[in-house]
Amino acid sequence: MSDQPRRVPEFARETTAEHPWPVRLLSTKMAEYVAKMPPVWIEGQVVQLTRRPGQSVAFLTLRDADVDFSLPVTTSVRVLDGLGADLVDGARVVVHAKPDFWVKRGTLQLNADAIRPVGVGELLARVEHLKRLLAAEGLLSADRKKPLPFLPRRVGLVTGRASAAERDVVENARRRWPAVEFALREVAVQGPNAVSEVRAALLELDDEPDVDVIVIARGGGSLEDLLPFSNEALVRAVASARTPVVSAIGHEVDTPLLDLVADVRASTPTDAGRLVVPDVGEQLAALANAQERLHRAVVHRIDREQATLSALRSRPVLANPEVLVDVRLDEVESAVQRARRALGGRLDRAGDAVRHLAVQVRSLSPQATLDRGYAVVQRADGVVVRSPDEVATGDALRLRVAAGEIAATAD
Repeated sequence: MSDQPRRVPEFARETTAEHPWPVRLLSTKMAEYVAKMPPVWIEGQVVQLTRRPGQSVAFLTLRDADVDFSLPVTTSVRVLDGLGADLVDGARVVVHAKPDFWVKRGTLQLNADAIRPVGVGELLARVEHLKRLLAAEGLLSADRKKPLPFLPRRVGLVTGRASAAERDVVENARRRWPAVEFALREVAVQGPNAVSEVRAALLELDDEPDVDVIVIARGGGSLEDLLPFSNEALVRAVASARTPVVSAIGHEVDTPLLDLVADVRASTPTDAGRLVVPDVGEQLAALANAQERLHRAVVHRIDREQATLSALRSRPVLANPEVLVDVRLDEVESAVQRARRALGGRLDRAGDAVRHLAVQVRSLSPQATLDRGYAVVQRADGVVVRSPDEVATGDALRLRVAAGEIAATAD
């Protein structure tokens, strides 16, 4: 087998394992394709600007303002000199460049022929547009903001490395509550890496179960310095956090969008230290005050109940309990007497009525007639004889008189 590389026809469009393209062919075709691309205007942040004395070419990296994407850019020193001001890392610029693919190194870069700094007015307009967009989505609404815990187990703090903002938050918080614990994340708070580092620290602290509140703090600065805290990716991450977030960016007059989306806005990092924890002195005083009020309430309740008991004990029924029984006994005896008199009267009237009826009954009785000398004649079979025709001569008769009976025979 020959050691010479196998030549592949330039017109080959499909490759297989048996007929692969050499690297040079793919690189050449990629260069040809990129060469057909027109120049474009793109926006980003300047990082790693290199400008060596005596050279006509400068190098920089253009980084996306929201995500960690970047492209190398070459431009002439003349273009940089035409800006009228030094270009610094983190500056927002608009670049007019044509893509170029380096065949030998297999890299894509941009060749810029014009660079324009993004003005403050334009930045403010973009921030205002994003603010209206977030408001329309309800992310600035007070209804969605979460309350701060009364006493957090740990406070997450996202701030600059060894910054004054860190000292202000920590010292003021520990002055109020000495036992407070912090989960510190030191990040870049300005420049091209600020958004990605602050966002990553926020997400990391939000995943820790013992972190009950997160503070994002930095000192004051220019609009460009505070611009990362109006970045859409960062403010949406704050809005989506499950942990309450306190924004302590700059001074009271500074209002990046992070202040509007956060659950609580602190006017300064010092104010944030006062917001996240209660004051131990105030709490002890409040506790002592509550104990005193409770003591007074208990004593007052006991005194009131004691007075009620004393009043009850002083009543005659408790001082001499048999009085109540005596009163009731008199009432019972009186009721019994009235019942007896009523019953006696009723019995007397009933007796008179019975005697009267008895007289009437006796007066109507056949015995009364017999007592007046009359007799009742009965045959032997007991039938009363009412007419002489009802008996015959010689019939046995029974004569019933008042004092007894007499046997007789009919003539």
